[in-house]
Amino acid sequence: MTESFLPHVNGVTRSVIQVLRHLVAHGHEAHVLTPGDPPGDCEGARVTGLPSVGLPGYPQVRVSLASAARLARELEALRPDVVHLASPFVLGGPVVRAAGRLGIPVVAVYQTDVPGYAAQYTRLGHAPVTSALWRRVVSIHERADVTLAPTATVARQLSAHGVPRVLVWPRGVDVAAFHPSHRHRDPADGVVRVGFVGRLAAEKRIADLAAVADLPGVELVVVGDGPEREELRRVLPTARFTGLLGGAALSRETAGLDVAVQTGPHETFCQAAQEAMASGVPVVAAGAGGLLDLVDSSRTGWLYPPGDTAVLRERVADLVGDRRKREAMGAAAYDAVRGRTWESVCGRLVDHYRAVRAVRLRTA
Repeated sequence: MTESFLPHVNGVTRSVIQVLRHLVAHGHEAHVLTPGDPPGDCEGARVTGLPSVGLPGYPQVRVSLASAARLARELEALRPDVVHLASPFVLGGPVVRAAGRLGIPVVAVYQTDVPGYAAQYTRLGHAPVTSALWRRVVSIHERADVTLAPTATVARQLSAHGVPRVLVWPRGVDVAAFHPSHRHRDPADGVVRVGFVGRLAAEKRIADLAAVADLPGVELVVVGDGPEREELRRVLPTARFTGLLGGAALSRETAGLDVAVQTGPHETFCQAAQEAMASGVPVVAAGAGGLLDLVDSSRTGWLYPPGDTAVLRERVADLVGDRRKREAMGAAAYDAVRGRTWESVCGRLVDHYRAVRAVRLRTA
């Protein structure tokens, strides 16, 4: 069960597709339940779309309207060995309750900072709202047999809010698609490319890149699409906007950067940052959430206080003005993530499936 899936592309969708690819390749049978109108199959797995509406202000994101009774019927008909909840929030509650009644073990993967995102979109960042959203998150994850967090920092955050049985399960990276060999640029072109890759959405704070747009010799690149696109074109008039890229085009554009910047303060992991690192590109990132674990500040890039655009500018300027430092940090970034293949990461996920199923069988 995933709250987000094709045709909408984001970090959750991309990681679910990698999991499906691994499961099917290794002889497992997978079935996806998701809001919206997805394709009928993906990577050899069956996909069932559920009634939904678009999120206000971001209609590409679908919110499920499926009743608890409908979800329970779907689960009872499938009778899976394990339920995988990908970034659960709306669907998570009824599905985890139905799984409990049916004796089906649940692995919940925490992947989206819903309280942080909701506060960003609704401008309701005050404590009572944030607390209510966290109660919703905890009410889902406390019923799961295990919750998998993408980094140790996020695992500690979940535990501090009262989520039990939290383990770390990182994200993989396609080391063939994202590799320094995809860089095809003339080293003597004199241009330093500073870029953001990801969804153009409010919670990413991409407008903060205005702080570095006028650095001498910098070409600012924005890769991706989303509801903030036109506003960002206004705020960043000198930037080159590529639109949504995939496949070889995304590989080349990522590896062609000299500095990758991630400005969002609500990342539970940030796959785009890891893909930049696998491409041999140093990362300058907001020092919050999963990026605290992913970026080793002063070795594979720089962290800066979230929202502090003056320090952001200093960190980017430091790399823009020192090619050797960029290259050294880029090489260290590549070394840090090149062993995180999806094959190894998804193999660990299947081990978690087997573990929770074994516990349920012993206690049944």
